[in-house]
Amino acid sequence: MFIDEAEIYVKAGDGGDGAVMFRRESRVPRGGPSGGDGGDGGDVIIRARPGLDTLIDFRGHHHWYAEDGEKGQKKDMAGAGGDDLIVDVPPGTLIYDKDRGVLLKDLKDEWAKVVVARGGKGGRGNGRFATATNQTPRFAELGGRGEERHLRLELKLIADVGLAGLPNAGKSTLLARLSAARPKIANYPFTTLHPSLGIVEAGEERRFVMADLPGLIEGAHKGVGLGDEFLRHVERTRILVHLVEVQPHGHASPAEAYRAIRHELAAYSKELAAKHEIAVLTKADLVPGDDSVRQEFAKAVGKPVIAISSATGVGLVRLVKAILDKLDELAAEEAAKVAGSPFAPPAPQAAAGAEPAVPEAATAAAAAGRPAARAAGDARRRRVPASRKRRRTPAKKAGPTKKARPAAGKAKPKAKKRRTAKKARPAAKKPSRKSRNP
Repeated sequence: MFIDEAEIYVKAGDGGDGAVMFRRESRVPRGGPSGGDGGDGGDVIIRARPGLDTLIDFRGHHHWYAEDGEKGQKKDMAGAGGDDLIVDVPPGTLIYDKDRGVLLKDLKDEWAKVVVARGGKGGRGNGRFATATNQTPRFAELGGRGEERHLRLELKLIADVGLAGLPNAGKSTLLARLSAARPKIANYPFTTLHPSLGIVEAGEERRFVMADLPGLIEGAHKGVGLGDEFLRHVERTRILVHLVEVQPHGHASPAEAYRAIRHELAAYSKELAAKHEIAVLTKADLVPGDDSVRQEFAKAVGKPVIAISSATGVGLVRLVKAILDKLDELAAEEAAKVAGSPFAPPAPQAAAGAEPAVPEAATAAAAAGRPAARAAGDARRRRVPASRKRRRTPAKKAGPTKKARPAAGKAKPKAKKRRTAKKARPAAKKPSRKSRNP
C-alpha cells in the first residue's frame, strides 16, 4: 500500500536525576559527598534511507519515544545516557512541525538526517555542590525534560521523468514496458490510484527513474476525480512526459486533450507547468501507417511529437533517446550555472602560445621505447631519500697550524708540587695565677 502522508508524535528522552550519596568506607572518616551526575536523554533523529518509497510504517505507529538517561550512581559515577531513536523515512520526505506549520527539513538526499527532538540534560549530583561552607550537601539536581513535537510527514517521490496525462492514456503500460515495474493495468479509468516508480535501463551505464501518476481530468485542481494531490510527486522530476491518446476519450482531438492537462498543471503550480516537456502520442497501433494525426497534433501544439505504441514497441527507442538527450542537456545547463557562479573554483589556464608540459618520464620512455607508467616507476625507485644522502662538509679554511697533540697512551707527565716545611706556630702562653685570680 502506498502512503505519502503521516502524522506522528515524537518525544526525546528525559535526563537522569543526580544522586545524593556519601562515601562510606572503613578507615575513611567523613568521606564527603560522592553522588554522580545523571545521564543525558536520547535524541529523536529522522533519517532518509534508500530503498523505501512509502510511509506505510507510520500507519499504525504514531508515537515514537527515545530512551531516558539513567540516574547518577555512588562513588561519583554518572548514569548511562539514553540511546538515540533513529526513524527511517524514504528519500524526498518533507518534515513539518504540525503546531507551528514550519518546514523543518527536506530530506531529498539519501542518508540525510535531522534531529527533530533533543534529549534532556542529566542532573548534577550532590558532589558538584560541595563548597567550603557547605561540605555535606544533601540535595541534587533533577534531570531536564526531553523535547516533544507533533510532526507531519509528506513524501515527494524523486524521479527523473514523470508521466502525466488523462486516464487510460497508456502511462502504466509504458512504465511496465520500459522497466521491471508492474503497476496495475486495466481497461477502465483511474486504474492507477497511487504513484509507481520504475528504473529504465538504457544501455550498460545509463539509467533513469520514471514515475507513473494517476490520471488527471478537467477540474482536478478543484477536487474532481482523484484531484491533483498526486502532482506534488512530479514537482521533483526533471522532465515531464505528456502522454495523449490518438483517440482521446471525451475530447474531440489530441490537441484539445493536451491543452486540458496543461491547464490543470498551470492551475496547480507555475513551476510545474514550466518544466521541460516531451509530447508523446500513444496507441499509434490503432492507426497503422497513418502519420497525419501526429503531424496535425505537432502543428497544433507547436512542438515535436513522438508517436509510440507500448503494445508493439513502435517508437520506444526514439522516446528513450529523446529522454536521455534532454537529461544530458539539463545536466550541461546545471554545470554551466555552477561554473558561472562566483563561488566556483577558477579553472587553470595555460599561458598563450605555451605548449602543454610533457613529463620527463614520458619523454625518456618514448626515447627508450618503454611505457610511460613503467618509466615513472623506475624514476621513483631510483630516487634516494634525503635521509640516506651523504652530507658534504664544507672545506676548512687555511689558518695557523696548531701543535700536534700527543698520541694516545703517551700522556704528558704532570709536574710534581714541591713540599715546603710549614713554619711552627709559637706556643700559647699559659696565664699566671695572678691573672686568673686578680
